[in-house]
Amino acid sequence: MTTLPGISDIHAAAARLSGLIVETPLIESPELNSRHGGRILFKPETLQRTGSFKIRGAYNKLSSLTEEERSRGVVAFSSGNHAQGVAASAAMFGVRAVIAMPVDAPALKVGNVRKMGAEVVPFDRFKDDRMTVVRPYIEKGMVLVPPFDDPAIIAGQGTIGLELMRQAKALGVSLDAVIVPCGGGGLSSGISVAVKDASPATAVWAVEPEHFDDTRRSLAKGERVSNEPGHSSICDALLTAEPGLITFEINRKNLAGAIAVSDKAAAQAMRDAMAHLKLVVEPGGCVALAALSSGEIDLAGKCVAVVLSGGNVDFGTYAEIMAAA
Repeated sequence: MTTLPGISDIHAAAARLSGLIVETPLIESPELNSRHGGRILFKPETLQRTGSFKIRGAYNKLSSLTEEERSRGVVAFSSGNHAQGVAASAAMFGVRAVIAMPVDAPALKVGNVRKMGAEVVPFDRFKDDRMTVVRPYIEKGMVLVPPFDDPAIIAGQGTIGLELMRQAKALGVSLDAVIVPCGGGGLSSGISVAVKDASPATAVWAVEPEHFDDTRRSLAKGERVSNEPGHSSICDALLTAEPGLITFEINRKNLAGAIAVSDKAAAQAMRDAMAHLKLVVEPGGCVALAALSSGEIDLAGKCVAVVLSGGNVDFGTYAEIMAAA
């Protein structure tokens, strides 16, 4: 078993990222506070470099490689946000990047990856095995940068937890809970390590799209389980097959639980983010906000932090979702 990343790894990642990323603020809305009966502090990684939190882990992973490893180039697979994080990080280091992306990945994300100088290799997410697609590049010597199940990736994402706990302390508040979007679990596991180090009593919740609630079901069963095939969701950034080995080992220890939300709830959360926070948030980035209305978390009189993980959505898709919400 790979050594699990700890708080020292997250602090080291924060040092590497200092001056390169945005320390996103904590913001709130009186309307949403009133609606949910508590104080809700939002961490908008929509404002992060590349439009999502993913650059934190990607840059930290590339930083952990030797110069010789980086000289061989990096390869990754992603529906978009990790792809952009890897492409941007590779450009900063001046190394080659090849990204395998699903053919149904949002055009905005594919275009952004190409603009950053990375090569895009399309594949069918429902028929093709991602590792089979990238294996020829690995065999040529390129280094795989996984989307979530890697200690350096997890530590990079954990820097969000360091920031929000420090920011909450500066506001003079103690967080009762932190709610985090969850795909493969890199974000939730990394944040949970930082949050639990600073405040063991703070509950950390993961939120997934309906029918892609592998972490929720894995926690209930006590072992990793996969999602059933044949489903789709507007939350393209969170459509992983199963939790990671490393991420699940951390999440099973640290999470209070996981919640599944519908596409309809995610779309309404996007509308709320625009109306009350003045933020454009993509569907997968909004599931933690959607979870506030699930009734599964006690919010009455509590102070809760919600991570908005990304805002990479093209105007046409955004307008369509808003019209249907």
